[in-house]
Amino acid sequence: MKTTNTGSVESPPWAAGLARAGCTAGFTLLELLITMAVATILLTIAIPSFQYVTNSNRIAGEINGLLGDLEFARSEAIKEGQYVSVCASSDGQTCSNSQSWQNGWIVFVNPNNNPAVTPGVPVLPLLRLQAGFSSTDTFVSNGISVITFNRDGYAGGIANGTIITLHDSTGNTAWTRCASLAPSGEVITEQYNVTNNGATCT
Repeated sequence: MKTTNTGSVESPPWAAGLARAGCTAGFTLLELLITMAVATILLTIAIPSFQYVTNSNRIAGEINGLLGDLEFARSEAIKEGQYVSVCASSDGQTCSNSQSWQNGWIVFVNPNNNPAVTPGVPVLPLLRLQAGFSSTDTFVSNGISVITFNRDGYAGGIANGTIITLHDSTGNTAWTRCASLAPSGEVITEQYNVTNNGATCT
């Protein structure tokens, strides 16, 4: 900054540039509309993808939780040479004698091979327990509330065609999964409309 011969103060050259820049700061209406349009398109694409991933992870966790516990029960029965059962349970201590497995289940040693464990009577020793689903998904069998494995790994009393079907709250068949059980003790996961061991996942 310098003083002229007339005594006035002359602004430095960069000051004029700042003044010009200040006049053009901010967004124009057109720029704002374009930004909003791009954001809307991205959200339209991203939200369904996020929902798909969320549903997929939840369904996989629920069906794999039961499969993992059934495989654990079978391996324990073979390893320890005794009967091990898995039953639907809503309190984590007793069998509920229910065909609805979404309320939880327990894995326990069943030395007397009791196929119809008395509801309300605690079972011991308890090996594992699974709490009920936090979601509104349903997990219902076609006639079984207790699955028992013997020392050879066979599931006694299980007929071909025994399945436990998992549905999400919307009933969308894309999320339908089934745990298919065979008398041999084999447990596999099926998707909708797939047939194994004489039963179709529906």
